Amino acid sequence: MEKKAIFQKVSQIEERIGELHHELRGLKKQLAHLIEENHYMQIENDNLRKRLDAEAERVEELPKNQGRKHPIVGEGYDNLARLYQEGFHVCNTHYGSIRSDGDDCLFCLSFLHHK
Repeated sequence: MEKKAIFQKVSQIEERIGELHHELRGLKKQLAHLIEENHYMQIENDNLRKRLDAEAERVEELPKNQGRKHPIVGEGYDNLARLYQEGFHVCNTHYGSIRSDGDDCLFCLSFLHHK
């Protein structure tokens, strides 16, 4: 090989090494960010587990008759109530079928007011 060709080859390798070094620096930054994020997630997870364990212990310590008397009404209940108002049955007997004009279904009403 000629001296000029060898010099060009070395220059090309040097450029590639520089590019790889730059890429490696970026990966190192990303890795440091992920390690830091993982550390914070582990701390948060430990704190949540402690709170969950403390809540479970508190519930176990309550006498049986001091537990919740009524379940919390949530989005599912609201959806069923909306369907009933729109004219559909929500009871297990006629679920999804259309109610007759203005007729109230005792099964649906019993279900909705059972909370």
